[in-house]
Amino acid sequence: MKSNTEKFGKTPHQPSLWTRADALKVHADDPTTTQPLVSANFPVLSNEVFIWDTMPLRDMDGNITSVDGWSVIFTLTADRHPNDPQYIDENGNYDITRDWNDRHGRAKMYYWFSRTGKDWELGGRVMAEGVSPTVREWAGTPILLNEQGEVDLYYTAVTPGATIVKVRGRVVTTEHGVSMVGFEKVKPLFEADGKMYQTEAQNPFWGFRDPWPFRDPNDGKLYMLFEGNVAGERGSHKVGKAEIGDVPPGYEDVGNSRFQTACVGIAVARDEDGDDWEMLPPLLTAVGVNDQTERPHFVFQDGKYYLFTISHTFTYADGVTGPDGVYGFVADSLFGPYVPLNGSGLVLGNPSSQPFQTYSHCVMPNGLVTSFIDSVPTDESGTQTRIGGTEAPTVEIRIKGQQTFVVAEYDYGYIPPMLDVTLK
Repeated sequence: MKSNTEKFGKTPHQPSLWTRADALKVHADDPTTTQPLVSANFPVLSNEVFIWDTMPLRDMDGNITSVDGWSVIFTLTADRHPNDPQYIDENGNYDITRDWNDRHGRAKMYYWFSRTGKDWELGGRVMAEGVSPTVREWAGTPILLNEQGEVDLYYTAVTPGATIVKVRGRVVTTEHGVSMVGFEKVKPLFEADGKMYQTEAQNPFWGFRDPWPFRDPNDGKLYMLFEGNVAGERGSHKVGKAEIGDVPPGYEDVGNSRFQTACVGIAVARDEDGDDWEMLPPLLTAVGVNDQTERPHFVFQDGKYYLFTISHTFTYADGVTGPDGVYGFVADSLFGPYVPLNGSGLVLGNPSSQPFQTYSHCVMPNGLVTSFIDSVPTDESGTQTRIGGTEAPTVEIRIKGQQTFVVAEYDYGYIPPMLDVTLK
């Protein structure tokens, strides 16, 4: 198969590359790019449900938005099953780890509301059972459209297949809380095409999900980021000189890294309502480096495009590695070229002593970063852990040019609004 740089030929833009040379610069436990330790005594948002990917309500420019003074977040959510026989171990105890690990198969979209930007109260499911066309409701983005409270929820409908979809509803407020109404008709938008983005037929481990629509501050057009993999049969990709980058002697061997083909995809809307989309070549590819660039999103600052994405240690390719966390890239224009922040791409990773403590980071335009707690060690050996399924402490980063710095830590699940919209 052709290399990444050859594959896209004459297109509107050439994807930027996260190279193996860049990834060799990733350094775990650098205090400027490491999430502070999460205590094993963390509070749990709910004993009834697990939550993970958190999607704050925002406007099309990325601003975190409250409505009539109520902050709103959407989360991927699954019931906890402490009394279900299939999650009771041989000693008669609840096997929370197995329950947690099975959550993706029953993921549904729920919403929460708060007057304080924390202390979240569960509102319930966004869509009634049977509205979504597939079994799983996976992550996306809720967009507040106007002062009438209309909301477009872009998300990923999974199993069978994986389709970027959207559903429109409305947020309603009272003195006592928030409710979601409507959200009854799901509109399919697009799927992987097998030409630019890998399909399930090409790779049963493919990824195609996590829509993040935005309006470009320069050209005013409506675009969408999403996670994908570069098209082609699994194992057929070529990790060439461009994908390797400027590596030192002894690092030319790429092993089996041809199986890692992550990319950050982009589409452009053909209409103003976001009902008709055209997929474009990826903004960024990580062929030979990593197999997942999940939940891509932008922060627009100082005339620059800061592109953030999350990834795992276990999805790195042979010969390179990095912590679970958020990675970032910056460009002067939407279509790049993008260069890795901090030289490597690592912006905020888990400490090596607690490698799975947090994940699914979302960098907001005010520099605050939210994530969820996965598992935290409860003993020095790290063999005993406590499952989270709840909001992690919010961290603040400072973005300066091509560098980032961790500068503060706040309360669990602290997601303050950047603007408040009064409904009419």
